Amino acid sequence: MKNLSLIIPAKNESDSLPKVLDELKNFKLNIIVILEKSDLATIESIKNFNCSLVYQSSKGYGNALIEGINNVKTDYLCIFNADGSFDPKYLNEMLKKCEDGLDFVFASRYLPSGGTDDDTIITSFGNYIFSLLGRVFFSLKLSDILFTYLLGKTNSFKKLELESKDFGLCVEMPIKAKKFQMKYVDIPSYERKRIAGVKKVNELVDGFKILICMIKLFFKK
Repeated sequence: MKNLSLIIPAKNESDSLPKVLDELKNFKLNIIVILEKSDLATIESIKNFNCSLVYQSSKGYGNALIEGINNVKTDYLCIFNADGSFDPKYLNEMLKKCEDGLDFVFASRYLPSGGTDDDTIITSFGNYIFSLLGRVFFSLKLSDILFTYLLGKTNSFKKLELESKDFGLCVEMPIKAKKFQMKYVDIPSYERKRIAGVKKVNELVDGFKILICMIKLFFKK
């Protein structure tokens, strides 16, 4: 897996990120952690791990991912959470599918044999609505549009020319992949309970931002 890089946005994850990096020690891959320079606790917590640090030029989840994507040098990259909710056991399968000719592989909590220990009724309902909007207005064949456990070709990520600085990036990626006629598939994945901390998503505020992003992408030529 030396041709794969994980990009890990890690705002205020000093409690969980060291445990995530420790679990990843058995995988021979590159790791890029994206942080704000002011997040001294998280920076200090991973000083003894073999990973690259990228400091955000701005703020926001989308900005962190864009910064990470722009710093990847390997053929493939995967977005990976710092809170322990993503299980690395799926990486081999996702990478193999991309190496067989796909641009992207999306993990899904809602396919048979998938599941989640971390979703709430509100986030589950919101994801159902946004996934439905994706199917109706963008012909997206995805069952879990807001889940960002996503592996793909680095060149394909960069061709998307992503712009959203916030959680709108969650929907911008699959919508643009469909728009550019890229090849993708989703596979079942189980989302684990986060190790520490609370969700950084504000269901109402970020849900509204995601909706606005979808509206803009629908009317953008």
